[in-house]
Amino acid sequence: MSLRRFPHAEIVSPDVLGEHLKFRNGRETNNRFLKSALTEIQSNYYPNEPKRHGLPTDTILNIYDKWGNGNFGMILTSNVLVDPTNLEAAGNAIIFKEGDCHERRALFTYWAKLMKQDGALAVIQLSHAGRQTPEFVNPTPWSASDVQLVSATRMTTYGKPKPLSIEQIKTEVVDRFVYAAKFAYECGFDGIEIHGANGYLLSQFTSPTTNKRTDKYGGSLENRQRIVIEVYDAIRAEIPASTGFLVGIKTNSVEFQSEGLTLEDAKIMCQVYEDKGVDFVELTGGTFEKLNWTWDRESTKKREAFFAEFAEQIRPVFNKTVVYLTGGFRTVSAMINAISCNATQGIGLGRPITAEPDLPKKILEGKAISAVQDSFNPNDIATTVMASGTQMDQMGRTNMEKAGGNIMHLITDFSDEHTVQRFSEALGLHVKQAALDISEGKIPKAIIAFN
Repeated sequence: MSLRRFPHAEIVSPDVLGEHLKFRNGRETNNRFLKSALTEIQSNYYPNEPKRHGLPTDTILNIYDKWGNGNFGMILTSNVLVDPTNLEAAGNAIIFKEGDCHERRALFTYWAKLMKQDGALAVIQLSHAGRQTPEFVNPTPWSASDVQLVSATRMTTYGKPKPLSIEQIKTEVVDRFVYAAKFAYECGFDGIEIHGANGYLLSQFTSPTTNKRTDKYGGSLENRQRIVIEVYDAIRAEIPASTGFLVGIKTNSVEFQSEGLTLEDAKIMCQVYEDKGVDFVELTGGTFEKLNWTWDRESTKKREAFFAEFAEQIRPVFNKTVVYLTGGFRTVSAMINAISCNATQGIGLGRPITAEPDLPKKILEGKAISAVQDSFNPNDIATTVMASGTQMDQMGRTNMEKAGGNIMHLITDFSDEHTVQRFSEALGLHVKQAALDISEGKIPKAIIAFN
């Protein structure tokens, strides 16, 4: 397969990307690459059958079999939910006490094994969707306050959320995160990432846009961040740093909306994470209401990473906490520049690794200086995410053995303009039919998922 790559990439040595990252607990990565979280939505959805609900399927395991051979330093799962009724989407993997069983533990143990095949650290991203739960999954999800999500980002609607009481914050949030973290530890994962960004529940507490509380969890930034710290402290009380188990946090560098989290807020929050002893922080930005995962600004086009200029201002607060930056990287030269200017230590890759699951391996071996350049409008997030989801579905159809060791087996080449045209036409017909089916009540509102 002849893949068209991003042009104008400088030819530079990738050696710096192959350097190890060392965490404060002594663990190390093999290189600087992070497989960042994407949304596979390939797990079972049986809300009335706890033992089957949220079980990983062969499809999702096959997908990670490919990434487990891609030479990443760390591999993150996508959203693994801690609450069976507050989901990012029907089809999320879930870890919850009510669904504990031998099969769930066996599947997650195997998942971790697949992720570690070529030496990557296997880390579960633990999440709670809160008000970002689709209405057909739960019309009254939990949140910090009763601020309802109204967004055109997804083809779905969201119900009116219920504010968590102080008691429920402990039982429905903190305890569930702790249970899921212990489950991950017992199944052989190297760590967990607490999802505190992109508009999910924990960031619904930290953001003034969604937190209108007047108790100890509202008002000041310290109060709004309280729930994240309580989750972290409770996990560390059960799984001390001395075990070598990593606990990281995904956090927004900025929210691009009225009353949203500011850069100064993010700097203060990150200083708390550094002081607390968090092993790594993954910096990102945006929410469902304002993603901002585009290259609209000239400064962003030049540096590629969507949030590089914000990360560069936050980075100095970190000393022992390892920093990853996710979103927008396409060329080796931009990755190295982000490291050399001290915006980040690690490089998170998302959509480029559905087109090429072994992109880090090719970069480190000097076989690629940039990612595959698809022929879509780069700022058409909905279409490019659907295309990425299609590639993940293709990755999941076979494991590496059945694919004859070909990691690119069945993956569509969207760098081909004719293929993109055919896909876009088919997608248009699909969306029209889905809209018709929704209007006739044949299916619940469709979901286009982001992470």
